[in-house]
Amino acid sequence: MKCALIYDFDGTLAEGDCAQHGLMPALGINMTDFWDEVKQRAKSDDGDEILSYLGLLAEKTNALNSDELSESNLIKHGGAIPLFSGVDTWFDRINNYAKKHGLELNHYIISSGLDAMIRGTVIGDKFRKIYACKYHYSPDGKKATWAAQAINYTTKTQFLFRINKGIDNSWDNAAVNKFIEPELREIPFQNMIFFGDGDTDIPSMKMVRYQGGFSLAVFDQKKWKSVATQEKVEKLIAEERANYVVPAIYDEGSQLDVTVKGLLQLFKRKNQSFG
Repeated sequence: MKCALIYDFDGTLAEGDCAQHGLMPALGINMTDFWDEVKQRAKSDDGDEILSYLGLLAEKTNALNSDELSESNLIKHGGAIPLFSGVDTWFDRINNYAKKHGLELNHYIISSGLDAMIRGTVIGDKFRKIYACKYHYSPDGKKATWAAQAINYTTKTQFLFRINKGIDNSWDNAAVNKFIEPELREIPFQNMIFFGDGDTDIPSMKMVRYQGGFSLAVFDQKKWKSVATQEKVEKLIAEERANYVVPAIYDEGSQLDVTVKGLLQLFKRKNQSFG
């Protein structure tokens, strides 16, 4: 029985945003000023904020004649991203638990973060597929020339259907749009758990819940006393976006760990009853 655990990355598995760790400090970019400029550009262009972010980052990097955005350097910077407690051992532990209960887990990332940086973390090889932002490069591979893939809060949902239908790429639109009877799809929505941390994950949370799966809202426990964090959690609950809200602590025996194990048990029971 195939199941999918699907994660946002920034703020869900790791602290903060990808680019603020290693990459932007290396470029001497002030984070506050940069994001203000991104928002201003998106508004003035009436454009997408993620595309504005990727474009501005490439412009600033190329203006410095820097190769910090090369794939190899992004992978290197990925090693500087701090993961939440227990994330480094989470995947092996939960896979072993699932296997003991006759379940096959598939792990996915759907993120607006940078693909190569995520691959550069210690968990980069734990996923069946990482759907995240990418650049197209100059022939020498050093200069980012344009965004090859940009994932924002609404485009995230298309990748849920790729997972549902077993399509392990981002380019085959004919395959993702092809009608397949729900019972013939590789991973049913009912066997999915989506992990997210905020507004950009709301459409995916809603989609998974609507289709019969579960959504898990996680939060950085260090920020719990922040009014903004509490209001975000209140909103997710009030608007019925998430089934459960838990601290982003992935250690064995944590609230998150126990919740996911309980849901996997539920998947098993539902499958047996249908069988």
